[in-house]
Amino acid sequence: MRTITVPLILVNLQDNGFHILVEIVVFGEKLFAVLDTGASRSVFHKALLEKHISDLQENDEQQAATIFSSATTLVGTIPLLQIGKLKLPNYETVAIDLQSVSDTYLQMGQPAIAGIIGGDILMEYNCKIDYKKQLLRFYKY
Repeated sequence: MRTITVPLILVNLQDNGFHILVEIVVFGEKLFAVLDTGASRSVFHKALLEKHISDLQENDEQQAATIFSSATTLVGTIPLLQIGKLKLPNYETVAIDLQSVSDTYLQMGQPAIAGIIGGDILMEYNCKIDYKKQLLRFYKY
């Protein structure tokens, strides 16, 4: 078993709780995603995917529900998703509009948000969040 450790950023939501950010690389760009243990699957900002994927497909059957949004989805494949040294080639994903989420983070002096890392990835790699050390650990078998 191999362990991949990735640094986290804890964002204090005006003393009303925390969100966890993680740096990701998609389409060769370093961006940030929210780590959401309550999201059933990972999703990415619709504008980002529309910029890089020409054949996004509308999916009427699937709704993407996260703490941020609920919307009809677009689906597509990211050629390579990287979270630290974890590489996920041909990652099939869902695109939703995360502009209001990203804008909120920017207003709080935080980086823009490109996606939400959810349970599909967290469960597959038996992820552990270490809040004290601000680390995410992936366990790859």
